Amino acid sequence: MNIYTKNGDRGTTDLVHTKNVSKSDDRIQLVGAIEELTSHLGLVRTMTENQETEHFLEKIQGTLTSVISGVADPYNREYKLEDGQVELLEQEIERLQGLFHEPQSMILPGRSRLSAEIDIAWAVARRAERSLASVSVKFGADNGAKKYLNRLADYLYVLARYTDASEDKKVDNLTEKISEGGKEEVRTMTDDQKQINASETVSEAVIQEVLKKMGIQGRITLASAKCLIEKIEQEAERRGKKAVIAVCGPDGNPIAVHVMDGAFLVSFDVAMKKAYTSVAVKMSTKELSVLAQPGGTFYGVDKMDNGKIVIFGGGIPLKAGDTIIGGLGISGGTGEEDHSLAEYGLSVLKEVL
Repeated sequence: MNIYTKNGDRGTTDLVHTKNVSKSDDRIQLVGAIEELTSHLGLVRTMTENQETEHFLEKIQGTLTSVISGVADPYNREYKLEDGQVELLEQEIERLQGLFHEPQSMILPGRSRLSAEIDIAWAVARRAERSLASVSVKFGADNGAKKYLNRLADYLYVLARYTDASEDKKVDNLTEKISEGGKEEVRTMTDDQKQINASETVSEAVIQEVLKKMGIQGRITLASAKCLIEKIEQEAERRGKKAVIAVCGPDGNPIAVHVMDGAFLVSFDVAMKKAYTSVAVKMSTKELSVLAQPGGTFYGVDKMDNGKIVIFGGGIPLKAGDTIIGGLGISGGTGEEDHSLAEYGLSVLKEVL
């Protein structure tokens, strides 16, 4: 059976008792909003480590499927929601509220990736609730569904705040454990978190927050990158060079790029690739160029990763101790000149961290 039927090519669809309904109809918009909400809840389920939350969200998705069916077939009492389903949400809200202190100040989404995803689901739930209100005015709607969407939005808001509080608690506990064992343990934290807590999975975001609290640089910041670029630019001017200076994080994503007046246009792309390469292979691009010669260990590496790997000097990993916190890429002169300027950047790195 084909996934496409062509029945909706004219912008219409069918409900159980009504044919050729415009896709701009409030009922179709409501169905779309609930489908979107269900998808967001599915994403949250894949991200949470709390099995109780995962199972509860799965139940919610099932209930939302009934709401959608009720919109399509409003006369079928099988799809009417009972007060007990609303009460389950209220009980879970009260349970979560008893586990943490709710913030009194204004909330800005984004404390963590998981809570941000839940906040998005909350916003879509509110939109679905508003769509249901519009449908109710024009066509009538299940009162149980109205209550359910309202409480669901409340539940998602509380769940997001509980998630933030749980992440904060992880950070505090982890900081305490690391402090007790000494800063030496930080070096192995990302490689073997069992040294910290064999039963607890710690996210990268939590680790970075711990490093920040302990005064240890986990990745180069935008402010530090800007200061480093400024120092390198001053040295480049002293040498009479016009270069593009790029700094990326340990994940290879760009943090800051600066184009000096008179630099070659092509140098922008090359500098970015040099910075990326240095963290991708964990060595300078000058070292890589030797190993990438015919017969070398990395021969042909420059043909990999969609051409993002370069094998001429000017890229160098930025380290704090033994930890790579970013990459530096410089382009504008010869490979030797660019590498020399990058080495200067590495030599002044401690001054900007």
